[in-house]
Amino acid sequence: MANKVLMKGNEAIAEAAVRAGCRFYFAYPITPQNEIPAYMAKRLPEVKGTFLQAESELAAINMVMGASAAGARCMTSSSSPGISLKQEGISYISGAELPAVVVNMMRGGPGLGNIAGAQGDYFQATRGGGNGDYHVVVIAPGTVQEMADCTVKAFEIADKYRVLCMILGDGYLGQMSEPCVLPDFIEKLPEKPWALTGKTSDREQNKIYSLKLSGPDGELNAHTKKLFENYKKIQENETMSESFMCDDADYVLCAYGTCARVCKKAVKILRDQGIKAGLFRPITLWPFPEKEIEKACANAKRILTVEMSMGQMVQDVKLYSGHKVSDVDFYGEPGGVIPSLDAVVEKVKSYV
Repeated sequence: MANKVLMKGNEAIAEAAVRAGCRFYFAYPITPQNEIPAYMAKRLPEVKGTFLQAESELAAINMVMGASAAGARCMTSSSSPGISLKQEGISYISGAELPAVVVNMMRGGPGLGNIAGAQGDYFQATRGGGNGDYHVVVIAPGTVQEMADCTVKAFEIADKYRVLCMILGDGYLGQMSEPCVLPDFIEKLPEKPWALTGKTSDREQNKIYSLKLSGPDGELNAHTKKLFENYKKIQENETMSESFMCDDADYVLCAYGTCARVCKKAVKILRDQGIKAGLFRPITLWPFPEKEIEKACANAKRILTVEMSMGQMVQDVKLYSGHKVSDVDFYGEPGGVIPSLDAVVEKVKSYV
């Protein structure tokens, strides 16, 4: 049996990234994700990697762009306001079809807000915070173990589809410590014949760019449609979710990340009281697990979406659950407040 180690969520992400082949990491400090750069500063030199504290979030994301274009597995991390500053680079990376991993340990907002964990960046992540037509793959772990596992998965998806993958956690997940089985080191990384490694005798010089200046029916039109054909493949093949006691559930809770931990406990309490409750937890927020949520909610009378925000994922639950909008309720707490277990239980009991 593999040995478990006790690690913070942020540290599990960092170590998993190293084991997944990440050798270039660029970031600027911001709470509550500072354990990631602190860990990388010590760890990367041990594996002959490069850690660089950039002068700003803008610089960090553009360093990621350069390293990715050269064929490296690379990563940056930040928290909500810092991710906002990276949005131009994220759009450029997406337009240039470059694989990269970005970690967002969400905190309370808007603005500088506070440093407590929150989930107010759902729209920014799943709808795209930068300009133009593009998507990033958004993976939302719910445990320290998933922090490690989803990091490896993010690098695999990024390279497979040449897209940017975002790990969307929150300050509570990043700071909590739990037992974790770390992934094995990946010895062989995929070939990247498209990378900018110079012209040689047996290959032409590659070009990577997102500026497409030809006419309205020309290069940019075709390029964007090509991007979305790629996104369709991701939607078909890469959705992840968890359904907990949903088969006979009259009432389904929908939540992700820290909120899902609260809701899973609420389901157990409600079941003990004779109320058939279940939990649907999307792990990929984009692509959203549309078929899976419809199946999980098929027999439900009511759906309750629980978030650490004023209501964002609830819009996707209304879109894809297969239920009338009036059957989908919402309970949330913004500003770094975790929804109360008692409040969630009482909310569901009010439907009975």
